[in-house]
Amino acid sequence: MRIAIQMDPIETINIDTDTSFVIALEAQRRNHELYYYTPNNLHFLDGEIYAFGHAITLQRQKGAHAQLGKKQKLSLKDFDVVLIRQDPPFDMAYITNTHLLELLPSSVLILNHPRTVRNAPEKLFLLQFPDLIPPTLITADAAEIVAFRQKHQDIVIKPLYGNGGYGVFHVKADDENLHALLEVHQRTSREPLVIQRYIPEVRQGDKRVILIDGQAVGAVNRIPKSGEARSNLHVGGRAAKTDLSARDLQICQAIGPTLKKLGILFAGIDIIGPYLTEINITSPTGFQQINQLNNTCLERIFWDALEKQKKG
Repeated sequence: MRIAIQMDPIETINIDTDTSFVIALEAQRRNHELYYYTPNNLHFLDGEIYAFGHAITLQRQKGAHAQLGKKQKLSLKDFDVVLIRQDPPFDMAYITNTHLLELLPSSVLILNHPRTVRNAPEKLFLLQFPDLIPPTLITADAAEIVAFRQKHQDIVIKPLYGNGGYGVFHVKADDENLHALLEVHQRTSREPLVIQRYIPEVRQGDKRVILIDGQAVGAVNRIPKSGEARSNLHVGGRAAKTDLSARDLQICQAIGPTLKKLGILFAGIDIIGPYLTEINITSPTGFQQINQLNNTCLERIFWDALEKQKKG
């Protein structure tokens, strides 16, 4: 198959941790024809969706992991598969690209589907499962946030469309900085915030679970470092081997049918204690950490499922 990958600059990735890298390596191992372009190189003109990108060859060698062919115009209707692997933030540029990709003919398999990516941002999609999530408020109203803290004491405040733990704050009951924090946000953004009751089990880890075709296929526990409220690996969280508890499996079984119904082949969900806290379908990560801790190969499961879906 001819595969086009829409992702952030490939020269900047960490080949020891990046999920897109091993997905592309596995495509290459299967002799698929591989191309790459960055999101800003996607265009529409006279009914055609095209990108300026490169044929690409990959190897697991730091500093020389990607060999790019000559830059060329790629008419995306001529591809079998387009993979959306650009990282958030989920801003208007991201949303615009989903609209453009949605114009491609049905002969092109786009994963995850741009309409679903656009309609299911991770901190909003989980609201479809109110019985699985912690007490949650989404608002831009400071008075409502204050009242929520008065009720729940410890809270976590997150940007609605952020990623990677950026702008996430743990605000305790006696923290005097809440109003100042909200003022700073309101001066830079009109977007609502996500406020959740703090889950103390996060000290034991924030579990990332990978679901492919609606089924849980692997997980990694991300343990925050001392003095840090966030468990994201790139801010110092530690990856640890984990098993799926009965509650984890219950959560996966509850959301799996919805993922399949919406055609979401690949999702990464976050679970803290007994609660579902995010459903990530934009650019889920965690393959390499799970592979290393469990001696598995999630990218093979991914491509087996994709190839089966492509065959219909």
